[in-house]
Amino acid sequence: MLIFIVLAPFLLLLLYFIVQPQPVNIPIKGRHVFITGGSSGIGLALAHKAISEGARVSLLARSLSKLEEAKKSLHLAYGVDVGIFTADVRDYDAVKRAVVDAGPIDVLVVNHGIFVPQALEKQDLDEVKLMIDVNLMGSFNVIKAALPLMKVRKDNRPASIALMSSQAGQVGIYGYSAYSASKFGLRGLAEALQQELISDNIHISVIYPPDTETPGLEEERKIRPEMTNMIAGSGSVLKAEDVAKKTLDGIKSASFSISFKMEGQMLAIATAGASPQRSFFTAFLELLFSPLSRLITLLFLSNIYRSISKSHAN
Repeated sequence: MLIFIVLAPFLLLLLYFIVQPQPVNIPIKGRHVFITGGSSGIGLALAHKAISEGARVSLLARSLSKLEEAKKSLHLAYGVDVGIFTADVRDYDAVKRAVVDAGPIDVLVVNHGIFVPQALEKQDLDEVKLMIDVNLMGSFNVIKAALPLMKVRKDNRPASIALMSSQAGQVGIYGYSAYSASKFGLRGLAEALQQELISDNIHISVIYPPDTETPGLEEERKIRPEMTNMIAGSGSVLKAEDVAKKTLDGIKSASFSISFKMEGQMLAIATAGASPQRSFFTAFLELLFSPLSRLITLLFLSNIYRSISKSHAN
C-alpha cells in the first residue's frame, strides 16, 4: 500500500500524457439531435432533455401514431416542433431518406432496439435474426446514412454518435443470447468507429443502462424465462428520465462508456478492456479498482451459476 501511495502521483502524471482521445466538450444548445427509437421510453426522455437544453430535435421510429403523440407532448411541454420521421431501421434506403430530409446531424443517438427473451434452444431463429437485424444491422444502417452529412457539417464543432447498448452488452445473461450478441456487437462497432472518425471531430459514446422503466420492459417481463427474472430482477431499475439525463451528460463530455449507479460503474471497470478512455483520472480508478471489480464480478457469476444448478436439480 505504501508503495502504491508513493507511485500514485507518478502514475497519474503518466496517464495524463498517454490517455487518448483527449477530453472534449460537445455543445448541445442550438445543435441538431437526431434520436432513433424516439417515440417512447428512453428516446422520448432524451428528446425532452435535449430540447430543455436548447437543441433542435428530430425523432425516428416505425409508428407514425406514436411519433405524432411524442411530437404533441414535446410541443405542449416546450412550445417547439420536432421533426418526426417513420422508417424501419432494417431498411437502409428508408433510413437514408429520413436522414436527408432531417438535415445535417450534430448528435446522433442510435437508441432503437428490440428484445425477445428466451433460451437459445427454445428460441425461433427468426427471432434471433430479428434482434440482430434491428439492434446491430439497424445501427450500421443509421450511422452509414448519417455519416456523409455529419462529416461535412459547416461549423466543424465536436459532434457525437451515441449507441444505446445495455448492461447485457457487458455481461451475458441467461435468456439473452441473441440480445447480448447484438449489444456486445455495438461495442466493437463503437471502438473501431472512434478510430475511424476521430480526425473528423466526431466522438463515440456507448450507453450501458440497466433495466429501465419503459413500455418495452413491461412487455419483456411478461415473457422472460423464470431464470432470467431471477438474475435480471436482482438489479436496480431506473426511470427513463434518469437514464436520459446521465446519457446526455455523458454525450456532452464525450465519454466513451456511460454507466449507471455503483453496480454499473464497477461493471464498466471490470469490462474496460481496450476501450478508449478520455479521463486520465477515470483511467487511474480503472487501474486501481480493476482487481476489486473483477472479484465482485466473479461473486456475481458464482451466484448465477449456483442458482442455475439449483434450478436444474429441482
